[in-house]
Amino acid sequence: MAQFQFNIIKNDPLDGHKGTNAGSISLENVAPVFIDVLEKRAFIDIGAMHARSEVEKRVKWIDDEQEVKGADAKPYWLVWVTTERGANGPYYAGVTACYMLVNKTKKRAFKRMHEHVNMMDKSMKHHFILDQIGDDNKQVLAEFLEQHNKGMWQNAPQELKAQLNVSE
Repeated sequence: MAQFQFNIIKNDPLDGHKGTNAGSISLENVAPVFIDVLEKRAFIDIGAMHARSEVEKRVKWIDDEQEVKGADAKPYWLVWVTTERGANGPYYAGVTACYMLVNKTKKRAFKRMHEHVNMMDKSMKHHFILDQIGDDNKQVLAEFLEQHNKGMWQNAPQELKAQLNVSE
C-alpha cells in the first residue's frame, strides 16, 4: 500500500468563484488514522473518508454493540487528524477519536455514525478530544504522529501533547 501523506492546503480552492461548490468543505487536510487496539498499532486508511476502509468493508453496520461482541470482535479507534500550516510550518491542528467494534466473522460492526461525523467536524475546527481512548492508545497515537512527520509533531500545540500524556 502506498504511504499516505497528510496534505496541507492553505489557499481557498473556490477563491473568487461564486458558482458550483460554493460553501463546500475541503477535506484535503483531514486524514483518518485507525488505532488497532489489540495489535497496538496505528495506520492510515484514506478509504475511511467515505466509510470504505479495510476495517469497514464486508460488514453490516448495526446499532447494537452486544450483537457484534464475541471472540472475533476487534475494537478500533478512528482518529480524525487535521493538519494546517502555521508560521513555523505544518502542524497537527485538530485530533479527535471515535470508537468502532468490528467482527468480520459475524459480518457485523458497531459505530455511532453521528459521533464519527461530529468528531470529524470537531477535528476540522481544531479541537483535541482524546480523553476517551485510554493511555495505551494515546501512546500508540503519539508514537505514530511523531514518526509520521517529526516536523508536524514538533509544531503541534502543547494541548495535543498534554492530552496524549507526552511531556517535552
